[in-house]
Amino acid sequence: MLRSNFNPDIIEAGCDEAGRGCLAGPVVAAAVILPKDYSNNLLNDSKKISKAKRNKLRPIIEQDALDYGIGIVYEEEIDKINILNASFKAMHLAIEQLKIQPEHLLIDGNRFHSYPDIPHSCIIKGDGIFMSIAAASILAKCFRDEYMEKLHLEEPNYEWHKNKGYPTQRHKKALEVFGASKYHRQSFTLFDPPELF
Repeated sequence: MLRSNFNPDIIEAGCDEAGRGCLAGPVVAAAVILPKDYSNNLLNDSKKISKAKRNKLRPIIEQDALDYGIGIVYEEEIDKINILNASFKAMHLAIEQLKIQPEHLLIDGNRFHSYPDIPHSCIIKGDGIFMSIAAASILAKCFRDEYMEKLHLEEPNYEWHKNKGYPTQRHKKALEVFGASKYHRQSFTLFDPPELF
């Protein structure tokens, strides 16, 4: 059972991102403020639940949340500032979208660039501990998956409607056959190095 709050006496926003390990497309982050003592038995880390369950939870989170924001950093900027900094920037952009000012940020992971004037706590595997982080992980994943499914219509060779830009064998094979698209992250290792005999 996930915890509702880190500190129930203040306004908390949970933050998480999706797409950090992908070869193509943006990194997307979400920041979510849930009501105090919020409860939802379906909520969990987005990676541990099915796509159908994530899509069922998305409108519930959007309706139940006191506030939420989405931040997107595209592949061109990822290549310029690196994926770790891009992940932090996406979270900052998501926090900027909030109309309610949080008093504390719960960040999934072990590192973060401080957001001005708001203290934060980094929580390893926080999306499996706190509801607000789990909710953020689901929104970030749903928004990004939807975006990659739209890109698939433009670039069907890479099967992004299935792999969402992650380095599956079929995705890497498509890169060998068709080369990189404009949506691929050029700073990433897109092609496997040749085998040495």
